[in-house]
Amino acid sequence: MRARVFSGVQPSGQLHIGNYLGALKSWAEIQADYESIFCIVDSHAITVYQDPAELQAKIRETAALFIAAGIDPAQSSIMVQSSVSGHAELAWMLTCVTPLGWLQRMTQFKAKAEKQETIGDGLLQYPVLMAADILLYQAAIVPVGEDQAQHLELARDIAQRFNSLYGETFVMPATHLPTVGARVMGLDDPTQKMSKSATGTGHAIALLDDPKVIQKKIMRATTDSLPAVDAENMGAGVANLLAIGQACDASITRESVAGMRYGDFKKRIAEAVVARLQPIQQRYREVTADSSYVDSVLAAGRDHILPFAEDTIRKTKAAMGLYVW
Repeated sequence: MRARVFSGVQPSGQLHIGNYLGALKSWAEIQADYESIFCIVDSHAITVYQDPAELQAKIRETAALFIAAGIDPAQSSIMVQSSVSGHAELAWMLTCVTPLGWLQRMTQFKAKAEKQETIGDGLLQYPVLMAADILLYQAAIVPVGEDQAQHLELARDIAQRFNSLYGETFVMPATHLPTVGARVMGLDDPTQKMSKSATGTGHAIALLDDPKVIQKKIMRATTDSLPAVDAENMGAGVANLLAIGQACDASITRESVAGMRYGDFKKRIAEAVVARLQPIQQRYREVTADSSYVDSVLAAGRDHILPFAEDTIRKTKAAMGLYVW
């Protein structure tokens, strides 16, 4: 039996090239090797307020972009977190075995809490829900970025604590994640990871950006004060643009751009990005041409993985002594 792989993306903001190079591209490459489950984690999105109509639209947009980026519904289960009640049900059972101190020391919680006047309990419980997402499907492989590594380690700690209290119930997800792709930084601030939630118009290249918009964003991207590309001593902004270009076009190398004036260098990177995103955008238009197609994919994905989720819920309830019918 193939090991299960599980990962997900929130349907908030705009999926960008960092999401593609860092996650979706890798998922598409490994999907045939595992029992692959790729989730639109809408329950995570509502830890902060979301406009209901916009959230529903973003769920379908995200699903369509999964498919456009190469995730094949014939090989992978594409599904929505809130469509399977087991995510929330398991999260409650795991909450009951998770010490409060474990959650309070999560670095993402502390960083986000500092920026908010009122902190919802969902923000604190976010990592437990993430653990439930993974453990519900007994996932052995969880391709996530470095920013989620602490949450993945917490999922392992929760699984281990539950197993020690109630007996072997959960598969321990792997901590070694060779499938995670490139780490793409913001165009306006190359010291910060590219983010869907950033408000600056020049921060990220959205997967659905028009080619002219892509070119404008890259031409305005932060570089350094040198007149041309120094291949031996690149600033963070130049190195980030080079990494994006290399990921989109293998012919772009450190040597090939050495000495290029920044205008020519940025134009070359923009051409590579536009060419790489063009087939994704074309496929997206094909996928969304039939308004019912995406919903049918999400329904099929849910139906396929639902027995896995129900089996885990039954086992977890029985282990804890809860009523199982």
